[in-house]
Amino acid sequence: MRKDLGKLKSLGNTVQASMSYDPSMLDSFSNAHPDRDYWVTFTCPEFTTLCPKTMQPDFATLTIRYVPDKTLVESKSLKLYLFGFRNHGDFHEDVINVIYNDLVKLLSPKYMEVFGKFAARGGISIDPFVNGGKGAKWKKLAEARFAQWSGVRP
Repeated sequence: MRKDLGKLKSLGNTVQASMSYDPSMLDSFSNAHPDRDYWVTFTCPEFTTLCPKTMQPDFATLTIRYVPDKTLVESKSLKLYLFGFRNHGDFHEDVINVIYNDLVKLLSPKYMEVFGKFAARGGISIDPFVNGGKGAKWKKLAEARFAQWSGVRP
């Protein structure tokens, strides 16, 4: 049995979801295959956060993709963490960057990207994308993906 699984706070335990943004909800465990590059993708089709001005809910499909290095995020802890944004007031662009920053701090992945496809309000949608990589190989991928995302050819 893997030794670090016993340190997980939420998996296998009854945990009260935080009603506010709380990065301490995030848990990680060791990557059993750190010598192999592979993608991990999480899709959250019911992500919600609040407009900081009107406190009206904003709905999005959130996609988190990463290539792990030494650790992976535990999915139940990620769900609890994302749930905390339901009462968190912040602009779409900020929320996506906060999620990215928290996950990079927790995991130090080889590469990560976070995309929020927000539902239109007032006839316009805002769809922020952030990414980054460490080391030459992954920085190059980040640049290419960012250029692809923005419609600019690398």
